[in-house]
Amino acid sequence: MAVEIREVISKKDKKAFVELPYKIYKGNKYWVPPLRMDEYHFIDPKYNPALRKFKHKFFLAIKDGKVVGRVGAAINHIYNDKVGKKYVRIIKPEFYDDQEVFDALIKAVEDFGREHGMNLIHGPLGFTNLDTQGLLVEGFDYLQSVASVYHLPYYKDHFERLGFEKENDWVELRITITEDVIEKGEKLLPMIEKRFGLELLKINSIEEIKDRYLDQLFDVLNDAFKDLPYVMPFDEELKQYYTKKYIEILNPRYIKVLLKDGELAGFTIGLPSLSEALQKAKGRLLPFGIFHIRKALKKPKVVDILLTGANPKYSKFGIGALVIGELQRELWNDGGRYFETTGIFETNQLALSNWKQYKEKIQHKRRRVYVKELK
Repeated sequence: MAVEIREVISKKDKKAFVELPYKIYKGNKYWVPPLRMDEYHFIDPKYNPALRKFKHKFFLAIKDGKVVGRVGAAINHIYNDKVGKKYVRIIKPEFYDDQEVFDALIKAVEDFGREHGMNLIHGPLGFTNLDTQGLLVEGFDYLQSVASVYHLPYYKDHFERLGFEKENDWVELRITITEDVIEKGEKLLPMIEKRFGLELLKINSIEEIKDRYLDQLFDVLNDAFKDLPYVMPFDEELKQYYTKKYIEILNPRYIKVLLKDGELAGFTIGLPSLSEALQKAKGRLLPFGIFHIRKALKKPKVVDILLTGANPKYSKFGIGALVIGELQRELWNDGGRYFETTGIFETNQLALSNWKQYKEKIQHKRRRVYVKELK
């Protein structure tokens, strides 16, 4: 039976779009279910301002009366103007291992792109660089972190069968914190920070970050990442959206900020790993999901590094390594022993250098953005 492609418009379709991954990955011990509430908000313009800024459509694939695939198509004109190219983005693809289904989903994105004058297709991507992005191509036997993605091995096979080629890769690292690294940091961190006139900000609450440093944090983020692929500046609406989605849930103890003469010099944001907690929650906060999440936030063994940014004015100070050093001390004192990075471009030697002092580390996952021409 032929595959039907249907645009997601009705409440029933939105539910099918959100629920499909929970069916595809049911029983998979490496996949981490996102909170359903967040997934509904992602496709609702009432909550997600990106949907009000960028042309987009979401699609379902129907076969034999069942929903067997989904995908979004989007045009980020801000990024396209920045790089001088006409891309249509593949957003959140999920599908069963069926050639007809995958081909029909990609055709829907291609047709959407052609309709709006695009000549390149790439993804998986988000609307912005703070959405989860990329396709897992290595590391299928490792637990997903909440700020990353998980896919089954056949996903990449279908992309490559259709002629998609690698555009960029992120790598993910698992870092073991050892006593010698802690001892070295205890000696060097205060000395280096004093030498360069850096001050570690004592953060007592998330409200303090929001009230005093949020604009500076996004400014540093925009400046530090501006030359990386898929990055665009954030306006006020997008800042508020991602603040609510990410920053408001954080433990302030795992945010480390260095100041230079009162100016934000750099930061790192860590999140106690919620992967196992979200697996137990099964995508729902109630009745017991919130209990598992709160428990995981208290004394983690693993912290996911969500973001690290350094003010380009102070790049010579090694700000990235310094803020990570401060974070590792916090984690060590809480009994934690591992960092998980959530994606570093394999070509970003500056970011990778933040981890060179750690002897016990593995590069265990790789995510890819694929690209091809629209013909």
